[in-house]
Parts: sequence; structure tokens; C-alpha cells
Amino acid sequence: MNNKLLLSHRNQEPENGVLYLVGTPIGNLNDLSSRAINILENVFLIACEDTRQTKKIMTKFGIKKNLISFNKNNSFKKIPSLINNLLEGKSIALVSDAGMPSICDPGEDLVNKARSLGIDIICIPGPCAAIVALVSSGMPSSKFIFEGFLPRKKSDRNRILLEISKNEKTTILFESPQRLKKLLRDLKEYCGGEREIQVSRELTKKFEENIGNNIDMVLEFFEGKTIIGEITVVIKGINKNKKLDFDESHIKTELNALIDAGLSLPAASKYLAKKEHLSRKIIYNLY
Repeated sequence: MNNKLLLSHRNQEPENGVLYLVGTPIGNLNDLSSRAINILENVFLIACEDTRQTKKIMTKFGIKKNLISFNKNNSFKKIPSLINNLLEGKSIALVSDAGMPSICDPGEDLVNKARSLGIDIICIPGPCAAIVALVSSGMPSSKFIFEGFLPRKKSDRNRILLEISKNEKTTILFESPQRLKKLLRDLKEYCGGEREIQVSRELTKKFEENIGNNIDMVLEFFEGKTIIGEITVVIKGINKNKKLDFDESHIKTELNALIDAGLSLPAASKYLAKKEHLSRKIIYNLY
């Protein structure tokens, strides 16, 4: 393998091997760029999240190259050998099952280690489900927050849901099809059923769907349905003027006064939610 072929677009050849971060299709295999194909054909090996998924790409484009599994279950064991290969001057391509590597996968640990050792890292850009869903939603895209998958731990999850409920920026989430309905119910509790939202399913594939409008309508759409496919959720931020109407310190003071007067926390939260036109969960979490 000749590294000079891979590095023809650079001004100089690095001392050690190169770690290529290669974006792969999120659904439609025709979205793989010619530059990405060239890199995959010429690196020493390809580290991939699931070899079965990557083989589909290899087969379509006639690429014959060594594949090794690199995922959340084995990444820490595999990083030392991958780093050794790079230090020996062997170039490696890192790919995920779909989209850009290191986003919601263990690739970031390998990239961090390689960078700390001065190893050259080059990104070959490709599709990203978060960005595809965002730009197709029509929601504000100049400023946005990507939260990935919400935590499973209740306290951490509730903290982020509360942040989403008060944020002016558009928020993007990933979710599994099995947990989507729970996420939508949680978002309704924190943000209210009228909050604008889009759920994108199977992006770039034959049965792509972008289900939008508000949380209530999306919940109704999925009621009684079995959900399959990769899911990306885009949530519109709150109106700035509406945010100014939410005086957190005032709500806390009222909440504490009601509890001191003998009301339970759930009862006080319910009363203030109706009075202030806010989600009961938001008030409950201020206590």
C-alpha cells in the first residue's frame, strides 16, 4: 500500500500513518462519495462498528479490504493495536454503521488517543442523520443543540429534558424505535403538546418519513403503530418572548410558599402549572 496515493491532496507526507474518518451512507448506498471509495480501497485496514453492515458497502463498490470490528463492546481492547498500526506507518479508515464516525459511537476515543500522539487525522465527510433531519425540518438551523441519545438514568434524563423545555435553540435527538413513544410522552410532559417537532425515520431510504407539526399530533400518528427504523427527532426552541415570561425565581418562591402552607409537592406543582401555563414537570423539578 502506497501512502503517497492517499496523501496526494496534502502538501507533505506525515511521518506516521493516517487515521481517516470516513463518512458512510445513512441509508442510500449511492450517497458514498468517490473520495470515500478511494480511501476505503487503499487503506491498510478498515475499523468498523459492525463488519456485516460495512460489508454491504464493500460488496456494492467491489472493495476488498481487511475489516476489523470496533464498537462499544471491544473498543478499549482494540485501540492499542490500531494505534500501533498507525505508528508503524499503516493508514486506517474508521467508519460507523451509518453516517459520520465518532458521533454517538466509540470512535471519539480512538481519535482522541491518536491526536494526543501526534498522529495525522483526516476526515472524509459524508451524510449525517442529525443534519439531514434538521435542514429538512424547516426549523431554525443557524443555532442548534445535538444531544444524541438521552441518558437512561432518570435524574440525568430529567435534567436534559428540562433544559430542552427552556431552550431557545433547536434541539436534535437520536432515539431507538422501541423507545420513541416514551421519549415523545416525556417531551410532552416537559414541553407541552403544542411544541413543534419533527420525527424523521429511515432517512434517505425508500420508506423515509418526516412526521411533523407538534408533539400531540406526532404521538397520535404513532398510536397503535409498530415503529421500525433509525429515528432522529428535531424539537423547535421556545420563542424568546415566551422564555422571558418564565421567571424561575418567582415560581420557586411561590412553590415553596405553597408547600410551607401545607400543600404536597404534586398538588402545589399542579396548581402552579395551571396558573402559570407551564408543564407540571418543569415546576416539580424546580423544587
